[in-house]
Amino acid sequence: MNKEDDMKDVELNEMDQEKLPMTGESPTGTEKNGSVKVKVPEDTEVKFTGLSKEELMKVAGTTGWVRTRWALLVLFWLGWVGMLAGAIVIIVQAPRCKPIPEMNWWNEGLLYKISDVSAFSDNGLKGVEEKLDYLSQMKVKGLVLGPIHTVQADNLNTLELTTVNPDFGSESDLTSLLERAHRKGISIALDLTPNYEGLSAWFNNPATVAERLKDACVYWLSKGVDGVILSHLNDIANTEAWPSIQGIFNQTDETKKTALMGSVTGLFVDEVSLLLNRSGVDLLLTELADPAESGGRQAQAIQKLYSGHLQTSLGWSLRGRSLGSPAAPARLFHTLLFTLPGTPVFSAGDEIGLKAGEKIQAMWNLESKAEDANVTAKAVQEERTAVRDFFKALSDLRGKERSLLHGEYVSLYSSATSLAFLRLWDQSERFLVALNWGNDSVTMKLTNSDLPAEARVRATTDAANLAVDRRVSVEKLELGPKQAVLLSYPYPG
Repeated sequence: MNKEDDMKDVELNEMDQEKLPMTGESPTGTEKNGSVKVKVPEDTEVKFTGLSKEELMKVAGTTGWVRTRWALLVLFWLGWVGMLAGAIVIIVQAPRCKPIPEMNWWNEGLLYKISDVSAFSDNGLKGVEEKLDYLSQMKVKGLVLGPIHTVQADNLNTLELTTVNPDFGSESDLTSLLERAHRKGISIALDLTPNYEGLSAWFNNPATVAERLKDACVYWLSKGVDGVILSHLNDIANTEAWPSIQGIFNQTDETKKTALMGSVTGLFVDEVSLLLNRSGVDLLLTELADPAESGGRQAQAIQKLYSGHLQTSLGWSLRGRSLGSPAAPARLFHTLLFTLPGTPVFSAGDEIGLKAGEKIQAMWNLESKAEDANVTAKAVQEERTAVRDFFKALSDLRGKERSLLHGEYVSLYSSATSLAFLRLWDQSERFLVALNWGNDSVTMKLTNSDLPAEARVRATTDAANLAVDRRVSVEKLELGPKQAVLLSYPYPG
């Protein structure tokens, strides 16, 4: 055999070794180097069965386990008592919520006066009913209606306080209006001023009319009317019959109180205060001073009435039809009336800024779009629509915010042409109101322990400089001419 054949045999033997099974034995029964015979034992795993009852009882009774259980029990009860004590401390130390003052329907939102039913709607009382959806959108809570009774001017013999003037509709029309208004959450008060188109509201003899007035109050309250309002209240409140008239409204059911209201014109603030005390009416409608008068006088009048009487008895309106005049921009006085402590009272048309002498029909003309070719009419319509939207937003805000609804009034600033004050209620959002009806800008330096450095704009007549939701400094608040702003900030506590 040659050398080349020997090399082939060696390679074949190596290959055969690689192919041998891993049994630890050679084909001949002898072990090869590197091969180990391993025997895997059968499954001998020991299963844990736990301690028996007897073994557990022996362990549980040992001193160590007894002490551990007692320690855990004591810790549990200490923790429970500690949490209970902590909760009590938190409750005791937490600031208590201030009780909500008694509120009646005439305090919950704006009152809307429709003095001339025929001017408000061509359909009289039926037309008022048709406009209830509109009034509801404006967040009206109370409707002051009329007078609608029958009387000829200055002729006492024709006075029928319990009869609806046919020019306005019928009693059934009034009943239908009442029912639908109540379903919408709107209360109705009738104006029973006797000689409403004559020279003297009480025929120069209020004592003679008083007995008829008592019968009329009883009659209309039995028909579902929610209240009665009397103009020139100072005349009738001085009669001997007045206490008995008051007594009619004190006899109410448990569900809804009826209101005895009055209005006055041309009285000084001290006279208004005395009348409130003497008459005891649920709400007295008081006119704000002329817009051209000093802001300081406005502030004094408001402070005088607010400090001496419950704000639930104060109603605020404007002297005459001054809304929309140059001295009283509509949105400026919307801001003031909606933020004063008391009830805001508006006449039909105030929500769009109607001027004296303008017809209320202009409100309903806004529902139809002005022609593009008539630039002037279109501009007027857009402005009045914007004023109405502003009115609606303020009315909605006042109904939701406790500080505006029944919060405290804090005077901050007043000058010849401007006024600023706070409205605060307990832990609710705070509101700062600033108004400038002058012809020049004013910088108000405002200080109060409750004031933060900045506040958020909630409503404004000057969107260019004081945009809604913008944060502005309140230390030195600058306000342009004929402008108003309503700011808010959170409870600082």
